[in-house]
Amino acid sequence: MPSQHQSRKVRAEAARAAMQRARRRERRQHQLFWGIGGGLVAALLIAVALVVVLNRPGAGAGTAAAPAIPATPPATAEGRTDQPPWPVPADPTARVRAAGLPMLGAEGTVEHIHAHLDVIVDGKPVPVPAEVGIDEAGGGISPLHTHDTTGVLHIESPVKADFSLGQFFTEWQVALSQNQLGGLTAGDGKVLRAYVNGTPYSGDPAGIVLHAHDEVALVYGTPDQQANPPSSYTFPDGL
Repeated sequence: MPSQHQSRKVRAEAARAAMQRARRRERRQHQLFWGIGGGLVAALLIAVALVVVLNRPGAGAGTAAAPAIPATPPATAEGRTDQPPWPVPADPTARVRAAGLPMLGAEGTVEHIHAHLDVIVDGKPVPVPAEVGIDEAGGGISPLHTHDTTGVLHIESPVKADFSLGQFFTEWQVALSQNQLGGLTAGDGKVLRAYVNGTPYSGDPAGIVLHAHDEVALVYGTPDQQANPPSSYTFPDGL
């Protein structure tokens, strides 16, 4: 029969073992709690980051919107029917969407070309405004746009695609067809002619597809004023 001392020793060892088992259970529960909680916190932080990124002006436009660029552009244009000059529209984003194009978060780099547009009415040039297709307030830019008043059309797209003069005029919000330019219509001795690199274009000029270093001219006036349409443009270095 164990002595009283031995009994106390056995009870003490049993108590220590029970305490160690309790501490191990507590540690496992603690680790499980923080493992689950840490995962929830990480998921919450990721969700918050996504919300912040997706709500930036123009966010997602350069990726998700890029496939929305049609491979074949529309061959028509819609816009104002008033007299020139025609300023940049008040809502550029709405006009870009009307042209069937997305607003990008930044200029695309897959396709990067430039064409030039001259608009001549009764022998006088009509300015092509700066920042057609650019929404500075919203932080978006169309793959087809202007930066200045030189008439240079910038095509900077994240995908390979064709872009038309009709898309640009819809962005500019100026009506364009075979017999109409804004509020100007053919008739009563006036004609509207389109030229690409000095060659007459037959059909609706809205269907002109823009290529690198094309010179596109729209000339409205008497037949005599069609004699010498612009046939080329000297692009600055780098364009």
